[in-house]
Amino acid sequence: MVDMKGKTVIVTGAGSGIGLATADELARAGASLILVELDPQRGIEAIAQLENYGPRPRLLLADLSVQVNVRRVAADILASTPKIDVLINNAGSWFNERRVTADGLEHTFALNHMAYFLLTHLLLDRIKESAPARIISVTSDGHAHATLDFDDLQSEKDYSGRDAYCRSKLANILFTRCLARRLQGTGVTANCLHPGRILTRFLTNVDDAPPEGESRETFWQRQGYLPPADGAKTPVYLASSPDVEHVNGGYFIDCRVSEPSEWARDDAAGERLWKASLRFSGLAPDSTVKGPSCSG
Repeated sequence: MVDMKGKTVIVTGAGSGIGLATADELARAGASLILVELDPQRGIEAIAQLENYGPRPRLLLADLSVQVNVRRVAADILASTPKIDVLINNAGSWFNERRVTADGLEHTFALNHMAYFLLTHLLLDRIKESAPARIISVTSDGHAHATLDFDDLQSEKDYSGRDAYCRSKLANILFTRCLARRLQGTGVTANCLHPGRILTRFLTNVDDAPPEGESRETFWQRQGYLPPADGAKTPVYLASSPDVEHVNGGYFIDCRVSEPSEWARDDAAGERLWKASLRFSGLAPDSTVKGPSCSG
């Protein structure tokens, strides 16, 4: 593990699963952590675990599916944090029933994509000032099962939890590629990753049910799902390794660059999603991020 002393790292969804395992590894390496978590009890328990390794992490409680909360978290960080070396966009979930947030957005899209997009934009000037710096987004190989319908980004016509999740993970990759293009020459890199088939709380929302008499944990382990520590390996690598210091716009699996789906490499679609996301978040067109667009 690379020494992370003196580095400030933000991890969203840090109270359990991959987020907590990632924060744990970075805390052991000496990083100063800011944890963003929805559940107060999980947040408190995470702090108690991580403060044994180094600087006591800061905890910010927020439901990042609601944009006023994303803005509040960003304002708190900007007011108190002079340097941001790494931002890890990790918070996400799967919802079997369609719900709409206070912003009028479908819940999966709002949490899994728009929270990444908006928080990154709001913190980006500070991240640029801290360069060299890194932005890391957790996506999924489930993106390969998705396309985007730009006439129905909020899944009003036909909703399934699986489809909404996979579309949001496709959006993560398109966002990363667009962001990376815009960050060229700034000293800030943007990369994303598939963490693997990981056994986390997330799976409690997935429809698949174990046979009668078998626990969900045993069921998913039997399907080949691994512990959160395995899922943390690639985000920790992207956050700390000198090997990827200059890699920008990559999609990683098992700490190696991989090729995402054809749709995820459609930079015109990425640019279209970028513009739609600016509208959904009320940001002025490319007001924060300067540089070439994805469409060239």
